[in-house]
Formats: sequence, C-alpha cells, structure tokens
Amino acid sequence: MNKYSNIFDKDFKKTIDYNKADEFAYVTHFLQNLGANSAEPFSEVALETLLSNEVLNSRVLNGDSLTYDNPRKLAQSLTLDLEFDVPFPPPENDQFTFIDLFAGIGGFRLALQSLGGKCVFSSEIDKYCKRTYEANFGEIPFGDITNFTDEKITDEEIDKTIPDHDIIAAGFPCQAFSIAGKRGGFNDTRGTLFFDVARIIKAKRPKAFILENVKGLVSHKGGKTLATILNVLRNDLNYFVPTPNVLNAKDFGVPQNRERIIIVGFRSDLEVNEFNFPEQNVDGSEFITGSSFGEIKEKSEVSVRYYLSDVYLNTLEKHRKRHKSKGNGFGYQIINEDETANAIVVGGMGRERNLIIDNRLTNYNPVTNIKGKVNKEGVRKMTPREWARLQGFPDTYKIDVVSDTQNYKQFGNSVAVPVIQAVGSQIINKLNV
Repeated sequence: MNKYSNIFDKDFKKTIDYNKADEFAYVTHFLQNLGANSAEPFSEVALETLLSNEVLNSRVLNGDSLTYDNPRKLAQSLTLDLEFDVPFPPPENDQFTFIDLFAGIGGFRLALQSLGGKCVFSSEIDKYCKRTYEANFGEIPFGDITNFTDEKITDEEIDKTIPDHDIIAAGFPCQAFSIAGKRGGFNDTRGTLFFDVARIIKAKRPKAFILENVKGLVSHKGGKTLATILNVLRNDLNYFVPTPNVLNAKDFGVPQNRERIIIVGFRSDLEVNEFNFPEQNVDGSEFITGSSFGEIKEKSEVSVRYYLSDVYLNTLEKHRKRHKSKGNGFGYQIINEDETANAIVVGGMGRERNLIIDNRLTNYNPVTNIKGKVNKEGVRKMTPREWARLQGFPDTYKIDVVSDTQNYKQFGNSVAVPVIQAVGSQIINKLNV
C-alpha cells in the first residue's frame, strides 16, 4: 500500500508554491480519481509532472515508467492501491459526484462527502486555504477558476477540462452586475464570479446545484442582484429554482447566530417541481457541536496569547461607551457559556464581538508583544478551534498548518457545515441517488 503522506511529505510540501500549484493540483486530482472517468481531464498534465519530477517519480512510479511503453497505464496500476492517510479521504463507494468551487477550506466538501458524495474537482484561489484543504483532503485545489471559464474558452473546452458531476457546490462572492433592464440575463453577469459558476452549469449540465452567499444578497442593489441570478438560473439555464431561503446556523446544531442565503436548483428534465428547505440538522450528524458556547469551549486552559491586554480591554470599553452615548450598539461583547455566539466574521470587530470570560489562566507571562499586562478579568478571544466548532468542523479537522490569523480568516469565511449537510441531504433525496 502506497501512502499519500509518503508521496507529499512535509519536506516536499515546503517546495510547493501554493500561489502556483496547479501542476500539483493536476497530480492530486489525478490520484484521487484513479480508476474513474473523472481522472481523464487531469491525466496528461499529471503524468507529465509525475514523470518529470524526480521526487514524485521515485515515490509514485518507482522509476519504472521511464522505460515503460504505456506510462499512463503503469501510473494507474502502481497507484490504484494508494492510501489517502488524511483526515477526510475520498469515499470508497460514492453515491454521487460533485465539484467544489470557491472551496475555501472544504466546508461544502465535508458536508457532501458525509452524504456519500465524491468530489471530482475543486478550486480555490487563496494559497493558505489550499494548504489547509490539502492537509485535510489530500487534494490541492486548482487556483483561479477563471482559468477554466474565461470568455475565450468555449463550452466544449469547459466540458473537457472539468469532469462530469451530479452537483455543483459554490459559495461565490456577492458582486454587483451591470444590469441592463429589468430582467438581467446571462450576459449581464459577465465580469463577476457568478458568471463563472453559470458558465460551468451551462457547459456541464449537472443534475443540481447548491449555492451559498451572505444574507445581504437578498437586498443587494435593491434586490436586482438576486433577481438577475435567479433569472439566469431559471430562464437562461433552464433549472427549477425554488425561492431561496435564509437559514441560520444556530438552527442546525451549532451555537452561532449566522444567517446565510441558500440557493438550490434542479435540471428541468429531472422534473423536480418542489423543494422544501430543511428546518433543522440531519439526524445523527457528526458535525453538530452543541446549542450553547459552553458546549464547544476548550476543555482545558488555553495559551495566554488569546487573552487581551489590560490596555486593549480598556480601549474597547471606551469605544463601546463612546458609541453607546451616541445611541449606537457597537462595541465588544462578552458571550456567556449558556449563550449563542454572534456570527464569526473576518475583520472589523469580528473577534471582539465574541469575547468570553475564562478564569482558568495560570501563567500570565505574555508570549506575544502587547501593550500593558494581561487582563485579570479573564477576558479572552475564542480560539481557532472554538471558531472551527462554531462552524461545525470536527476536532479531527487539521488547523495547525497555517497561522492563527489565517485560521480565523478561513473559518470566518467558511460555510456552516451542518447547514450544507442538511440542505444537501434534501437535494440527494430529490435526485434519488
């Protein structure tokens, strides 16, 4: 049995530039899809990389390929027994296939794999997210999705470069369209990342899609942005798209008040003409973490690095008083153990709106440069692991491959896994796979 960790060990990963990692994205996608038709779009570049890279050649192909008549066949024969010794390997007996666009750190993938899905293509532009994704799934996502969907690329070319799949999953950014008229169409979405999602749907014609976005999409540009999206999906692409729903993560087994809009759709020939969004989590879900913060709080003392300095805490108190005097509700917030956390977000007061009191600290010696001393009130930020749990990520999910700063950013931008799992389960029921 050839282990994935032996091929891409820590020393080798240090040589990978995750800003320019597409050649290794081809290799990892090829290895994950061996034995299936979904490997074909990646095989040529992957085998070229395997044959030309001395380290990979010796670890995967054992050098024999250089004298073999059919290197592709040899590569498959030598790696079909590859063991993906990562926390979340591809399923052995998949029930459906999907692609993971704007993949982040794999929240969609965790949810859909848990339902029996196999991811056959992933794309994510952020290099730090790629590191975390690869550490957990054994796959390096492709970078900029527009490399596959540029306007100069035909639908036929998209069809050849992205494997066939049943479901598209995407958490695309909210962007304004250059809407021409009351009913914006396909061409009005050019220049946005939704256009790239739509192009793939048009070229690949998957059975269904699940899209996630911020709640603000509902009212963005007076509702015109969402109206354009729905018009493209329903009329230009001919999918049944029920009225999107705004779902709150706190209703699906995690103690976080996080509202996000979910858009689902089904190819018209499947004759799906109704869809009910779930109101709660999937029974027995492994991604449920609790109904209050106390249930996801670190079980033992955490590093002093997460505790605020007395100087910073005083600044936050002055900031809140100043806004309160003006009638504003801005400022830091302490979350009690029996409460639900505010939505975890990147930037601004993201972490300060989710402070907690934890009096278990025994070592007050700072480990980072701070002004003043560590506060004696026990006020600290939530840890990256606590943020992971607020999004439903299991503790087996690796977070130690990037800095705390990147971890906060990654989990703040992620989907809440139990929400996607619950919606995905409803979609699978409709597809009868």
